[in-house]
Amino acid sequence: MSRIAAALAAASLATACAATPLAASAQQPPPPISPNAIQPETTISLNGHGEVAHEPDIAEINVGVSVDADTASAAMTQQASKMNGVFSAVKAAGIADRDMQTSNLTLNPVYTYPKDQPARLTGYKASNQLTIRVRDLKNLGKTLDAVVKAGGNTINNVSFDIDKPEPLQNEARVAAIKDAADKADLYAKAVGYRVKRIVTVNESGGYAPPRPVAMARMVQSDASTPVASGELTINADVNVTFELVK
Repeated sequence: MSRIAAALAAASLATACAATPLAASAQQPPPPISPNAIQPETTISLNGHGEVAHEPDIAEINVGVSVDADTASAAMTQQASKMNGVFSAVKAAGIADRDMQTSNLTLNPVYTYPKDQPARLTGYKASNQLTIRVRDLKNLGKTLDAVVKAGGNTINNVSFDIDKPEPLQNEARVAAIKDAADKADLYAKAVGYRVKRIVTVNESGGYAPPRPVAMARMVQSDASTPVASGELTINADVNVTFELVK
């Protein structure tokens, strides 16, 4: 055998011998997994609900005027005159400037559509809408009456709210998490466990729609228009994960 062939054979043998331990090492079984990794902590996830009902203490009403006239100029002039009267009446009813805001001002042409004829312009309609916040609900009926007497001919809606809902929201949160905790204790005891700790808390919730008018309290003053304020419900919902132990 030549010296070159002998050298190549020796190099191949050395490489094979060096690779053998690595291959054998790769075939070794992995270390055993800890039982704690197989069996995680025992947890239970539950929903909790809390709510607080409270009478509203503020209201928002959308009122305004709508005027039809032959010309656009006349329509705008007439609505402006009537709206000035509405502004004055609302202020006289005790509404501050900060609680009044123009919410919609429009001017639109009015057409008739004779049969088999082109549309015909007959005039213009101008409207102006004002959103009013009433902070004393005893004056709500009086305010509505003042708007109508001053020339307002549209009242679109009345909505109620709570001026400072944060303390009530916190009450609902406390009630919600207590509800979830009570459920966790119940389930844990049923299977021989006890609650160790809270793992996670996720929150949702807010205002619920007002209750039916049949349950409402009537807000009125003297002979003014009666308005039902009802109740608002502030609610909170939580999803809580608890760890259970023996």
